[in-house]
Amino acid sequence: MALSPEHEAQILRYYHAERWRIGTIAVQLGLHRDTVARVLAQAGLPRHGPVQRASAIDPYLPFLHETLAQFPRLTAARLYDMVRARGYPGRPDHFRHLIARHRPRPSAEAYLRLRTLPGEQAQVDWGHFGHLTIGRARRPLMAFVMVLSWSRQIYLRFFLDARMENFLRGHVGAFAHWGAVPRIALYDNLKSAVLERCGNAIRFHPTLLALAGHYRFEPRPVAVARGNEKGRVERAIRYVREAFFAGRPFADLDDLNAQAQAWCEGAAGARRCPEDASMTVTEAFAAERERLLALPEAPFPTDELRAVSAGKTPYVRFDLNDYSIPHTHVQRPLTVCADPLRVRILDGEDVIATHARSYDRRQQIECAAHLEALVAHKHAARAHRATDRLTAAVPTCQALLAQAAERGEPLGRTTRALTDLLDRYGAGELAVAVDEALARGVPHPNAVRLALERRREAPPPLGVPLPAHLKTRDVTVRAHPLAGYDRLLEDDHDDA
Repeated sequence: MALSPEHEAQILRYYHAERWRIGTIAVQLGLHRDTVARVLAQAGLPRHGPVQRASAIDPYLPFLHETLAQFPRLTAARLYDMVRARGYPGRPDHFRHLIARHRPRPSAEAYLRLRTLPGEQAQVDWGHFGHLTIGRARRPLMAFVMVLSWSRQIYLRFFLDARMENFLRGHVGAFAHWGAVPRIALYDNLKSAVLERCGNAIRFHPTLLALAGHYRFEPRPVAVARGNEKGRVERAIRYVREAFFAGRPFADLDDLNAQAQAWCEGAAGARRCPEDASMTVTEAFAAERERLLALPEAPFPTDELRAVSAGKTPYVRFDLNDYSIPHTHVQRPLTVCADPLRVRILDGEDVIATHARSYDRRQQIECAAHLEALVAHKHAARAHRATDRLTAAVPTCQALLAQAAERGEPLGRTTRALTDLLDRYGAGELAVAVDEALARGVPHPNAVRLALERRREAPPPLGVPLPAHLKTRDVTVRAHPLAGYDRLLEDDHDDA
């Protein structure tokens, strides 16, 4: 609402004639102080204020201006030490407040609008989207984003880390999804692309160079601290955060990637192309695809290769988990070859084990044949294996075994009894019974058995093994007919 000429005249009179302050004028006239300040600024008259007194920093301002012009990022603490050594008497907190007024401000930088030809360039970057909890593991959720600079076609895929293998899988997946390859891929100076840089001298990651040679594109990093040179992928990541990821439920990583693919082909492809507003992104990509490079016959290999060493137990550790191997290959160097779904363990060129990949942590992924072969080879391992199986199924059994050992109970017999109960009742019921026995302070398998029987309406019959002589003792004996004895007596009388 515009002020009337009378209000403007009152503001100018109160300020210049009566020397009222801006806040006082605003309160008395019922206006906002910014409105009063705007009227005074539009009048073009010089503003008045309190008389400026001399400051203790004034003699040192020429030295400070000269120093800041040469070293504009010098901290206030270092400047205070320098002027204090030259006789400045003020306190450091007041000096920090004063130096902020005299520190030179960088001028705003203008940027050119960058344009590319169809099929010429793609921009690549990672985006961090929080963490996923898988079992006991907390893994980062990283989004690989590749954008064609002309059509703005987005390829989006989520991974559980930003390692080199997933960086390669993102490229291979994008090229396979588009069915073509751009001529240039633009990166910032991330370690998966640039190992070392000194000015224009760049040492690329050798694996990235192998990928670029396979698909015949040029990797090109932007200048240091020049994220604006790959602004298309930066805006695409922001677009993914706001339009796709915000508030989106998903069951697991596969579900999230399936939704991401549908979104890229649907809502993200239906938006208008910035280079040609008459087309959608999907239509622009269809026109750009003819200008892209053709795919090679075979995709680039992206399996993870890790040198590992097996110890005394038949397991190798990979990505926070232990995978079983045959016991004949312990205590020797091995190689893990892993893709997103499975883990293969090699001894030289021979594959000795194959497992489904786990993204949990501290898990033992086992093949039953490996452990059965070890048990058959070394019978002494049976007791330890029973304990491991028991504690893996019911973790609270470890506390019960520890308390039983303190009371002098035989651990072998206790373990066997608990293992029998595990086979008969299952892990869930056994866990409840063990908790009850520990709560009662009776770490004995009989206490666990009684708790299990109380939880069941009809306890199962107990199998009692009997020795052979006891089984034959209860055999039913048929009575012999007595007529045979009468005939014997008759025979004796005839002889007489």
